[in-house]
Amino acid sequence: MKRVRPGLLVVWLVLAGCQAGLPQLRERFDDEGVVYLYLQPLAREAERLRVAVEGISALRADGAEQPLSVALRELTHQDVGRQRLLAAGPLPVGEYAGFVLRTGKASLRGPEGQSALLVPEAPTRLDFKFAVRRGKGQVVALALDYARSLETAVRLTPAFAVYAPERPAVGLMGFVANSRSGDVTVFDKKSLQVFDVIATGRGPASLALDQRAHRVYVALAGDDGVEVVDVLAGRITERIRLTAGDEPVALALTPDGTTLLSANRGSNTVSLIDAGTRFERRRIRVGNGPRFIVLDRTGRRAFVINELSNSVSVLGLPGGDTLGSIPTDPGPVQGRLNRRGDRLYVVHELTSRVTVITPATLAVTGRFPVRSGMDAIKVDPDTDFVYLAGRREFSVGVYDPLSFAAVDFVESGPGIVYMTTDGDENTLYLVNPATDRVQVFDRIRKRTVGELDVGDGPAWISVMGEN
Repeated sequence: MKRVRPGLLVVWLVLAGCQAGLPQLRERFDDEGVVYLYLQPLAREAERLRVAVEGISALRADGAEQPLSVALRELTHQDVGRQRLLAAGPLPVGEYAGFVLRTGKASLRGPEGQSALLVPEAPTRLDFKFAVRRGKGQVVALALDYARSLETAVRLTPAFAVYAPERPAVGLMGFVANSRSGDVTVFDKKSLQVFDVIATGRGPASLALDQRAHRVYVALAGDDGVEVVDVLAGRITERIRLTAGDEPVALALTPDGTTLLSANRGSNTVSLIDAGTRFERRRIRVGNGPRFIVLDRTGRRAFVINELSNSVSVLGLPGGDTLGSIPTDPGPVQGRLNRRGDRLYVVHELTSRVTVITPATLAVTGRFPVRSGMDAIKVDPDTDFVYLAGRREFSVGVYDPLSFAAVDFVESGPGIVYMTTDGDENTLYLVNPATDRVQVFDRIRKRTVGELDVGDGPAWISVMGEN
């Protein structure tokens, strides 16, 4: 971790603009599926190559082309070593024969600098038979064959291996909810590579992961429901329907996996859902604009962060009785408990302070100034240090839990909205909808170890082994 100089902000913004994420996808129709095309890590010798990507289309079995949205406009040395999202988009249901790639200018770096390469006038056809099913998503991987693509030093003839990625063991899986593209990215947390995408309903805003039952719950803010994903099968098994206008934006699952809580921003309520029967057994009115739910380690209390009424509603579980309401500073958005569970930290988007609440007494016992309004918080499960991030902050601050003095920073760039930690890999995941990426930070070695290109508008992440 390094202290970031404010003067680097302009430089970061320029670099971020040059490496924009996935363009906003149009809404998927009912008779369509979605395909994500990922470029696998390039070989080390490919770092000398530079290729412009002008367009990518899916090729139907009848020869017709269906354009995809290009996410990576240029292959450069920066793409060596990690997987990159090349293109994605909704496609009509049917059989497909492969893809068509159109390249622009290309060059190869030598001792005297970049030398232009001849490129084919005709587009490159990539044979790979696949089928698009209604409401389903899939990932296709492309691996550049560098030697075949550059059989001579003056001409580029793109050659790729095209295949469907293998699924890793369940314990290695991670999930990212993408609110704008309406899907969940599924990745291997060991290799940091995406291998699947699950098309969901509209506006997936939050996830709740049942690690023992191998199940993921997805809050659909745009469809007033919660979808249930079978992790082993990689598919949605059913949808829990809430009341019209509920707009669920946050989920929490009790430690025993029996009760799912949904914070419904549209109706100012929290739904208590029986995870076994998938039925809503009670709904409780809370403050205005419920945004986040924190459960204590016993699963007997839920703290609901109400953004618009500047309060935290406290619910007793499993019954859902209202135990009290705690005032906060303006614009509370997220909260986390410390390791012992005797301090609840609440961050505010509109106020540059952290509110500290004692759960036993439901009293505010501290207010600490921080650099600015914050959007995300995570407590390190090993050290109790507090990570704070904000959309306008271009680094994640690491704070002492008693004094709230900043002790370190993680370089991230602005836009972080959610964070989680993985106890298996000792990593911190940072979700950034501004770049459509997830940054992975090693908490032991104190350095960024990778990035994931995901869907449009990532909002939440859950991983097997998170703590």
